[in-house]
Amino acid sequence: MKKLYKYLLNKLPRPLLIRLSYPFKMVAPLLYKGNKVECPVCEKSFSKFLSYGSNVAHRENVLCPYDLTLERHRLMWLYLKNESNFFTDDLKVLHIAPEQCFHSRFKKQKNLDYLTGDLVSPIADMHFDLHQIPLEDNRFDVVFCNHVLEHVDDAKQCMRELHRVMKPGGWGIMQVPQDINREKTYEDPSITSPEEREKHFWQKDHVRLFALDYPDWLREAGFKVEEYDPTKHFAMEKIERMRISPTELLYVVSK
Repeated sequence: MKKLYKYLLNKLPRPLLIRLSYPFKMVAPLLYKGNKVECPVCEKSFSKFLSYGSNVAHRENVLCPYDLTLERHRLMWLYLKNESNFFTDDLKVLHIAPEQCFHSRFKKQKNLDYLTGDLVSPIADMHFDLHQIPLEDNRFDVVFCNHVLEHVDDAKQCMRELHRVMKPGGWGIMQVPQDINREKTYEDPSITSPEEREKHFWQKDHVRLFALDYPDWLREAGFKVEEYDPTKHFAMEKIERMRISPTELLYVVSK
């Protein structure tokens, strides 16, 4: 069963995985009853989380079986809840590639004017190429774009577009897979096969592997960048229970 789960996770296209996840998450929580791990988003506890990731970057005990959050989603939620005005102020929000664990929650928030966009996602309001966002300048108070910039042809152009549509004084979160053992982001346009991309960039549809210089890319696009380090806000026991990576920094951008 575990091998089948891993196989489907890596072989099925993302839009199909999104559709299949709805019936799956109705059954999975029953199989993982317990109190060893806790998801701060759904506020439920389990014996453990599910595994997730490509063959190269597969991780155990990271995917919440109820709301399908991963480490990065739980970290982002904690920041939004504890450090931001996201749940209190009236805000215009652009969410690129909306995560299922957030999508329905954010749509229900009466304080948000919430718009989602993606190239192919079946749950997005609009479908467009991030290199040319078909929206006006200075429109959004908040912009989210997580685990997208490693997929696009020209990440710097996409960053400039995200900066363009953000209001002066606005802020955003733009997470990416990041190799903290590399100083410089790794790109090689000659690597085109899915197998080689997974080997070099951690996933078959990635075209680069961001490194410690990722904040510099954001600054070059015009953003100010602040780091949110979970180890400075939570005890290690809590970090482990929520299954948040203690080495992952949340980069909060502003204009």
